[in-house]
Amino acid sequence: MVLRFIGIDPETGGGNCPAVWLDDARKELVLQGWRADDEMLAHTQRDSPLPDNEAVIRLPYRMIDIIRKAIDDAEAIDRPQLR
Repeated sequence: MVLRFIGIDPETGGGNCPAVWLDDARKELVLQGWRADDEMLAHTQRDSPLPDNEAVIRLPYRMIDIIRKAIDDAEAIDRPQLR
């Protein structure tokens, strides 16, 4: 498996922080974030039940540019005619 690192929370003090990668082979975004607490899980499950193989994570707004870069990079690979 080859993951392409896109970025980490810009306010990180080191490791163990929210981060974003691309898995070009699977055509997936890979996100590391903070686990949602029980109250947040209850709210999200009203809209979309959570199966055992999924998780709800939280990412700070300050990572929007990193997430946007991951999306732009993924679109450039998956749909090169757009670039």
